[in-house]
Formats: sequence, C-alpha cells, structure tokens
Amino acid sequence: MDDQPAPPAARTLRTPLGEFVLDETAGGVVLLGATVLGLLWANMAAASYVGFWSRSVTVGFGVVHSHETYVQLVNDGLMALFFFVVGLEIKRELVVGELRDRQAATLPLAAAVGGMVVPALVFLVLNAGHADLRHGWAIPIATDIAFVLGVVALLGRRVPPALRLFLLTLAIVDDIGGILVIAFVYTDDLHPGWLAAAAAGLALILVLRRLGVHRIWPYVLVGVPLWFCTLESGVHATIAGVILGLATPARPVGGRRVLEELEHRLHPVSAFVVVPIFALANAGIVVSRHSLSEALGSTLAWGVFLGLVLGKPVGVTLGAWVAQATGIGRLPPGLRFAHVVGGGMLAGIGFTVALFITDLSIGTGPSGDTAKLAILGASASAALLGGGVLLAVSARDARRASD
Repeated sequence: MDDQPAPPAARTLRTPLGEFVLDETAGGVVLLGATVLGLLWANMAAASYVGFWSRSVTVGFGVVHSHETYVQLVNDGLMALFFFVVGLEIKRELVVGELRDRQAATLPLAAAVGGMVVPALVFLVLNAGHADLRHGWAIPIATDIAFVLGVVALLGRRVPPALRLFLLTLAIVDDIGGILVIAFVYTDDLHPGWLAAAAAGLALILVLRRLGVHRIWPYVLVGVPLWFCTLESGVHATIAGVILGLATPARPVGGRRVLEELEHRLHPVSAFVVVPIFALANAGIVVSRHSLSEALGSTLAWGVFLGLVLGKPVGVTLGAWVAQATGIGRLPPGLRFAHVVGGGMLAGIGFTVALFITDLSIGTGPSGDTAKLAILGASASAALLGGGVLLAVSARDARRASD
C-alpha cells in the first residue's frame, strides 16, 4: 500500500493547518501553566516534588517487566505518545503537506538546518575544554512549536500568515533532526534480542498495513509490545512512537483516513495532557541565589543559553539567506528577511525537546538543573526578543503604509 498524495479535498479534513495551530497555541498556554506549577512545587516543597517523581512502578508482568520511576514513566512512556503524534505530523507534511512541495520546503528546511548546526557549534565552542559536557551539544538545537505559536498568536495580525507556516515547517524539520539525534547519538548499549523483537513488531505492523487492516486496535496490540521491546533494547523508547507514526498510511485505507483520524484524536491529548505532565515532571528546578550563581559561572549554561538565543536566529537567518541567494529556495509572498530574523529568535524557544535531550545527555543532578535553568532563561529571552523584533517590523510597516 503506497503512500501517494491524497486528493486536495483530503487535505482539509479532520486535521487542517488551522486546527493544528489552534491546538498548539492553546497547548502552549497549558504548557506554560504546568511549567510555572512545577517550578512553584519544586521551590516550595522540594522534598515532596523529588519524592513523588522518584516513586517506582513496575511496567509489564511476570519475568517480562521493567522498574520505572514516575518521571521515567513520563519520559519513556507518555513522551512516546508525543513522538507518535510528531511522527504523524511529519508523515502528513511529507506526503500531502508543505514538505511535499520541494521548492516551497527548501527555504525553511535550509533555515532549520542552519538553526540546528549553529547552536550546536556555539555550545561546542564554549565547552571545548569540558569533555564531560560536550555530550550536551544537541540541547540547543530544538524548537518548541507550542510556545512559538503561542507567542505568534499573541502578536495576532502583526505577524504575516506566511511566518506561521514558515515556523511550523521549520519546527517539523527540527523535530526530524531531534529524532535522528536521539536515535543515533543518545542510544544506550544495545541488546540484540530485544532489538530483534522490536523489529519483528515493526514488520508485523507493515504486514497489517499491506493486508489493508484499517481498524486501530490491532495496531495498538502490536504497538504496545513494540514500545516495551524498544525500551528494553537500549534504543530510547520514544523512537517506537516515531516509527509507528511514520508507518501510519497517509492515504485512505478501506475508505478510512487513519492518519487524520489518529492525529485529530491524539494531538489534543499530546498538547493538553502529555506535554504539560512532562513539563511538570522535568521543569521543577530549585531557583536560588546559589543555583543562579552556579549557572552564571557555567560554560554548560552559557552554551545552552547562547546556543538558543544567539545561535538559533543566526543559523535560521543564515540558512534562509543561503537558500535564497543560491536560488534553491525562495521566501513566500508576504515574508521578508526581517520576519525571518524575528522568527529565528522565536525558534530559540527550545523547552520541551531541549529538556528531553538534557535528561538524555546530561542526566539529573546539579549539571542537569543548570542546563534546565539555562533553557528556561533562554526560552523566556527568545520569546521577548523575537516578539519585540516582530512588533518593531510591524510598526515600521504600518508607518510606511500611512506615509
């Protein structure tokens, strides 16, 4: 069953861009609330916060089981659903969305690549003399589309619609880059037996697809064991979610639009439940004079902060400029490089995936808290700077229009 582009009418059903943006924008508000709640909980009752998320639970049954803390269950389990939805979004965009049109996608793709490479280089330069920290180079490469679209929504009509689409496409490419990094860089020692079992699960998923099975429950019955086998294999369990998302057919199966139906049902769950719980479990950092002093003197913190606040806009703008100058891409109508600069600054709001990669690369403890503190500071700074630039561009355009 080949994934051919669906007819134009299909592109407006169930999960149109407007619905996606609305979910992400509202989800950004909930995410902000969960982040604030996590910070308040950790700073007002640190023992309660740590004690709760450190509780252990057993996943599986009999000899086939794994012991996970609550925070590990969130990061390994719930976030698999988040990455499943990401996989669905990537599949949709590749087959019937903006990434299907290569010429239209080239410029935001180049901007996204620049926005990943330059922040990583900034981090590596600042931490060149710290072998124990260099593993965190991927922390500042991510963009949190929920927060970005939340800021864009606050700006309203001051932002051209083309910028929303540009940022959405950039964030999707960012997601692809982040997924590849998680899969190939932050993978533990592999266990061939479990990996083979996960591969067998994926093969069974593809067989079900080939047979034209369009009901969802058979895939769930295979998908859950596939996730568990991936968890035990040494590959991060969230990759199972991405693989299942990418394996979902983008064209109708038996007259049923499976991908659109899944995305329509699960995207709100991801945006309003999974990601806020992740923030609550991971953003609870004790903010004190000591922790702030430690962060100000840490190359880890400065690598993360400058990677997001400086590296992101420089990389995004440079990537877009190269694509435009070489003729391989073009700015969409209504979008100028002033908007790209402001959008690049907003792309420095890393947050969700940045926190996730921090857990994989730096781990918990003082260094992890320092990196998370830098992520929070950088994300807030990027939102203010990017919003300020876009407001200034809008004001200048309004003055020119009135002259």
